[in-house]
Amino acid sequence: MIGWWWVSAFQLAELFVSSVVHLLYGLYVYSSAVAGDLPQALSDRIFKANANLEVKEQDPSTTNVDDLPPIVLVHGIFGFGKGKFGSVSYFAGAEKKDERVLVPDLGSLTSIYDRARELFYYLKGGRVDYGEEHSKACGHSQFGRLYEQGHYPEWDEDHPIHIVGHSAGAQVARVLQQMLADKAFKGYENTSENWVLSITSLSGAFNGTTRTYLDGMLPEDGRNLKPLCLLQLCRLGVVIYDWLDIPLLKAYYNFGFDHFNLSWRNVGLWGLVDCLLGNTGPWASGDWILPDLTIQGAMKLNSNLQTFPNTYYFSYATKRTRKFLGVTVPSGILSIHPMLFLRVLQMSMYRHPLDVPPPYKGYRDEDWLDNDGALNTISMTHPRLPVEHPSCPVSNDSEGLPLQPGIWYYKIVEGDHILFILNRERAGVQFDVIYDSIFERCRKHILKKTTQTITNQVESKPIGNGERNDRRKHKQ
Repeated sequence: MIGWWWVSAFQLAELFVSSVVHLLYGLYVYSSAVAGDLPQALSDRIFKANANLEVKEQDPSTTNVDDLPPIVLVHGIFGFGKGKFGSVSYFAGAEKKDERVLVPDLGSLTSIYDRARELFYYLKGGRVDYGEEHSKACGHSQFGRLYEQGHYPEWDEDHPIHIVGHSAGAQVARVLQQMLADKAFKGYENTSENWVLSITSLSGAFNGTTRTYLDGMLPEDGRNLKPLCLLQLCRLGVVIYDWLDIPLLKAYYNFGFDHFNLSWRNVGLWGLVDCLLGNTGPWASGDWILPDLTIQGAMKLNSNLQTFPNTYYFSYATKRTRKFLGVTVPSGILSIHPMLFLRVLQMSMYRHPLDVPPPYKGYRDEDWLDNDGALNTISMTHPRLPVEHPSCPVSNDSEGLPLQPGIWYYKIVEGDHILFILNRERAGVQFDVIYDSIFERCRKHILKKTTQTITNQVESKPIGNGERNDRRKHKQ
């Protein structure tokens, strides 16, 4: 009994610390955005005439930006796109490295499926259609936000795009490409997977993460939440935020659940109570991001996703762990963001409950110990579950390696999950090395059938297990 009390006390303490750290970091980012916007708003008012004059003097005819396939940067969980959070950039200003970059604002906590649908209409224009069958099954409106003007309305096989996705954004890219191949958008019968030239993943959530279980997802099913956990606190906060429906706040940041109609104007007080109890809303139907990030949820997604033979695929997997006396431990203290250090430690110690069936046949805890504080490194290299896709690890000794479409070329980079977003100074020179190589490679692949070579500018380490050669010939 005494041991049980100690365990419970420790778990409550850990929950308190995690909640405070995440809340403080969220407030820090929010306050930074506000602090940056106030002077800008004042400056815009004072120098409005000059600003207008400068705009008029610009000559768009001097550039050939429209001839470039757009590079679409897709944010991850709790992320945001251009137009949200004021002057704060989710990709830490990386979008300024190229003349034709789009940064869509998708639901930060909505499901991978819903976000893929939103991304399609963000590019093509029109009202987001989540699909009649899906909407009925998940209990939300079939139609969502209206894009009166698409950001790339000419998008088709002759005018393709490159997609760079961080974290869950990488899976959004894959689901969208599969939807294009399946012609899943009503009124667009000519879509195909060739609308996408390349997909680049930056710490991509391909195969799920054990952190979801640490944060509160039940390892038994990968769908429901523990009664008391960090994700339950997050859920309650999101419900209240969306129910209050304060236009100023939602203009600054939106979790993306507007199609669930959670506003007090729609559901009233009793609707709030019902949603807080988990009887309605995305948490009742499982149509939100966390179930997609469990190992079980990722396997379910992956079972319907292909690696296409005409598309180039690249992946940067991150890790902040190392071996010490045969034990996996965090690779440092100061090098890991304070919000992630505890999670790096916990994920490196995670053991799947013995009384719960493993998420897949052949699961081994030791394969999932290396991590970056949010995702396991083994999950980020390339799609592995339930079927392993063609892959090729890239290291410094393979500089000049000929690239082929239909293969995931991956590197393992020393960094935590948010090293290459939000704060450019944290990554230092690595920031420019990573993004410069990504953008330059995208521009080299304008001609889809041209074989290119990959240049390794960042130190990397392959996961191993004999994956280099035999994956190339593997067929889906």
